[in-house]
Amino acid sequence: PRANSRTADVVVKSFVEAGNGEEVKEAVNRLLRERNVTCDFLYWFCKNRADLFAEMYEPQLLVAILAVLERDQLSDIRRGTKLYELVLGDKELIAHLLKDAPFEDVRDITRAIMLSPVFEELDERSLLAKIIKLYPDVQSMVVGDETETEDTTLIVSWDSLENRRLELEEIVQRKIPENSKEIGIAREYGDLKENHEFKAAKEMQAVLMRRKAELESLLSRAEGTDFAGADTAAVNVGTVVGVKDLDTGEGKSFTILGAWDSDPNTGVVSYLTPVARALLQKTVGEVVELPTGEEDDTTHKVRIESIGAYTAAAN
Repeated sequence: PRANSRTADVVVKSFVEAGNGEEVKEAVNRLLRERNVTCDFLYWFCKNRADLFAEMYEPQLLVAILAVLERDQLSDIRRGTKLYELVLGDKELIAHLLKDAPFEDVRDITRAIMLSPVFEELDERSLLAKIIKLYPDVQSMVVGDETETEDTTLIVSWDSLENRRLELEEIVQRKIPENSKEIGIAREYGDLKENHEFKAAKEMQAVLMRRKAELESLLSRAEGTDFAGADTAAVNVGTVVGVKDLDTGEGKSFTILGAWDSDPNTGVVSYLTPVARALLQKTVGEVVELPTGEEDDTTHKVRIESIGAYTAAAN
């Protein structure tokens, strides 16, 4: 558990050469789940990305990285610098860990990064930009958290409102009670200082309580709507906007809906996203500079060709 990168490399190679690769793989998997590893070990683990551990390079590894970096940040000696720099500097790591991940996992990882005290502001933005490039759906969540204030009313679809309510119900009625039982069971294992099951359960408790508070705050500000009666004289929430790229001549359609609505495959965007904010209140014939979503903040010019009312049946 306390192995540095050089020691870890020697140990793993020795086990593999002795025909005991499965044994060391099981041990590493358990240590990662318990967060019972050092930043130095994780640096080696993420940098090498050995085939032996291929199935472990998935979203939960990012959760483990955050937990270990946070732990070292609170200690007297900072040991996580190399791992911190690797997470930010390795252009393939985030893509490798999030490849083919369920959107729910990506959403949770994004939220964990935004809530974590580990990253400096610019570093956090850089990391989130990498995730948005892979999964554009999370952009509305990131932008929404940056632009909303505690007293801002959120316009949301009835479906997304119900989904948030169900998520809160799941956390309060199932996940928190189950976590409390896990904490109680882990507490019986003995010395809490070396009780890694207890530490992992307490970390999950903090995540659940943060999400519960976040959902309660969001739901208290949410105003459900079916977007009927949207004013189509200009781009508004609840309109479908047809645009033409002035460089390529390509046509595209954006459906601007609620704060929690996003489906890049069908052109649905939240009114809080940069694309929607650039279009809002514009009229047919106007030329608009839309952000491309790239890290260099580039834009492209489009002309608004049409504005129509959104209907659920048409979507």
